[in-house]
Amino acid sequence: MKQVKLGLRENWKQFSLLVLINAFVGGMVGLERSILPKLAEEEFALAAKTAILSFIIVFGVVKALSNYFAGSLANRMGRKNLLVIGWIMAIPIPFLLIYAPNWNWVILANVFLGINQGLAWSSTVVMKIDLVGDKQRGLAMGINESAGYLAVALFAFLSGYLANQFGLRPYPFYLGIVLVILGLLGSYFFIQDTRQHVIQEEQRSRIPRLNNIFLETTWKNRNLGSVTQAGLINNLNDGMVWGILPILLASKNFRLQEIGLITAIYPAVWGLGQLLTGKMSDKFCKKDMLFVGMLLQGIALMLLIWADTSFEFMGISALLGWGTAMVYPTFLATLAENTHPLDRAKSMGIFRLWRDLGYAIGALMTGILADYFGILFAIIFIGLLTCLSAIIIKIRMRCGEGDSVKIWDWIVGKEVKSTCAHSHLIVQPLGKLAF
Repeated sequence: MKQVKLGLRENWKQFSLLVLINAFVGGMVGLERSILPKLAEEEFALAAKTAILSFIIVFGVVKALSNYFAGSLANRMGRKNLLVIGWIMAIPIPFLLIYAPNWNWVILANVFLGINQGLAWSSTVVMKIDLVGDKQRGLAMGINESAGYLAVALFAFLSGYLANQFGLRPYPFYLGIVLVILGLLGSYFFIQDTRQHVIQEEQRSRIPRLNNIFLETTWKNRNLGSVTQAGLINNLNDGMVWGILPILLASKNFRLQEIGLITAIYPAVWGLGQLLTGKMSDKFCKKDMLFVGMLLQGIALMLLIWADTSFEFMGISALLGWGTAMVYPTFLATLAENTHPLDRAKSMGIFRLWRDLGYAIGALMTGILADYFGILFAIIFIGLLTCLSAIIIKIRMRCGEGDSVKIWDWIVGKEVKSTCAHSHLIVQPLGKLAF
């Protein structure tokens, strides 16, 4: 067996390549982020919010199922093979969007996009966790998700800019052709499988195997179940923001370029913030990170109903992005920490199944509520649901990370003993955390 070492520094070349590949994956979603609702109204004359958001519903369901199968097949087929298959499934997407004569072609494009995201993004996530071992998972996930969502933001802005300058089609989607070529060739020729890293970690892991991976990841396990419900609600509100925010901004007479900028701030802060919050989740109690992050999201969503100026919307988008940045790498780091290496890929696939079903549930729920009760009612309802998710985390989850530090104790500089720690920690006061 080839000798391998675990760690970010030891595997920085492969890790960096996977970060770049995941940026291409995120870019594929960003292409649609700011212009597809506008395309539905202007070129295909769709008026009902449920119809407009149908592409998100389809995307969410297909991505969720792809995540599940990616988790189940990762150990058997190999991570790299799944990554390459994910990019092959992306080939039709830009062409379907460029030449679509009706909305059904857009729906079909999002079927392929869901498969691409489910297989490719899941593969890069699991491969990075395989590479770094158990000490830097939060940082690894922060870097991974940061690259993906910064790319979402960048390509949301670029597609909005091109649409504003040259029209909704075809120029914005030419970017997709470039992304597919780079992602497919890079994955096939430069990425190496991480199977040996899994074997290496398995030999020293003390985490017990899960008896029923599906049930324990879904709800039965206190930590895994808390993460799963929060992941679903997180993507549920993201599905609403994706579909409703451009429509809300258009109703307030914002130009397409302004809509592109405001909608890009949210994933930009989400992406950049994870460079910090990923490392924070290695230091702090993950329960605290998740509770605060979900609560901030709920508050930001409800603030949308009072916003009127572009400055206000940009501030709320930034707050929403920060709340999401606090939870996203923490979700994945918590899952990795609470699962045996041989269970990890499947457990993560189950988590991502429920999390990305949130896109479909959120878009469907938002469309129905917006059509019957108005956009503002839908926003308030989803905001309250997000706050409820934070409360569930506060009540049900436990700090079980060994030497993790509670956020409040760190701020006040108290001496604390973690739930599972074997020794006391002298917590550094605010401003002295060594990153």
